[in-house]
Amino acid sequence: MPSALVVGASGLVGRECLRLLLDDPAYERVVVLARRAAPEGLRSPKLAWRVVDFERLADAHVATAVDHVFCALGTTIKQAGTRERFHRVDHDYPLEVARLTRTAGARHFGLVSAAGADARSRLFYNRVKGETEDVVARLPFEGLVIARPSLLLGDRGALGQPARPAERVATAASRLLGPLVPANYRPVAATVVARALLARVPAARGSVTVLSGEMYG
Repeated sequence: MPSALVVGASGLVGRECLRLLLDDPAYERVVVLARRAAPEGLRSPKLAWRVVDFERLADAHVATAVDHVFCALGTTIKQAGTRERFHRVDHDYPLEVARLTRTAGARHFGLVSAAGADARSRLFYNRVKGETEDVVARLPFEGLVIARPSLLLGDRGALGQPARPAERVATAASRLLGPLVPANYRPVAATVVARALLARVPAARGSVTVLSGEMYG
């Protein structure tokens, strides 16, 4: 029976990945790395919740042996405060998690990126996301699955996060325009992205698999 590691469980996709993994009898152990303690009421005999300092991951001995890693770390430039801090959270942390877990024996890696990710993009946000994809792809995992969702749908209030007005506006516009919006840029429910990752990460082999648009089904 495989084991899994979730990083970024405080976000929409990470929360859904954790929920699905805990409900999946195929997994015997689920490890979470987080900056804060587990939410009150979250209990499972197969859950190991570890509070860590992401600035000192190597020192925290977090390279636990697991089979599958689901990395949903991410912030926004507004939340991060500076470009440097955004780069640290969205590039450096995922790369460190990937390096440590691969060294410890993880075979498959799932990375939550973003629509438009491109290391050559002129847009800072898209460029950082693309650079993160590229460096993780160079690590010798048996399989790598990258999810590139556009706007994520989910209950941010349940996570203690404020609503994002821009997301509401974009979602309403997408519903109004319907098929005129390219599939890759339509809003997608976080649980749909999480289910797609859990379905594809364990079976990934060889080349990188990129999930976007209608590929989440």
